[in-house]
Amino acid sequence: MSAALVPFEASSSLSRSQSRRTARSLDHLEAATRLDIACIEAAADIQAVRADAVTYVGKRAMHDAALLTRLEQQLALMVPMASGRLQAIADITALALAEVVSDTLRQVR
Repeated sequence: MSAALVPFEASSSLSRSQSRRTARSLDHLEAATRLDIACIEAAADIQAVRADAVTYVGKRAMHDAALLTRLEQQLALMVPMASGRLQAIADITALALAEVVSDTLRQVR
């Protein structure tokens, strides 16, 4: 069975005014259905953009965290006595990156 609407055809058992009322009601129903579908599609588009925003910020933060870790290791090899301080700064920075991702999630909801 098809889910498509079948056009209303007036039958001889309905008066002319009943036939027009029925056709008008069916037109309103079809318009309301199209509007509901458009609203659902718009909501889906919004959710997709939200997901894209969080994903973009998350990817960027992961990339930056990787670069930060690499830089920390390189500097620690150059100045071994600074490794503790470098690690502390890198940890604080990585936590700040995680906070930015979390803030983004809250902002796009």
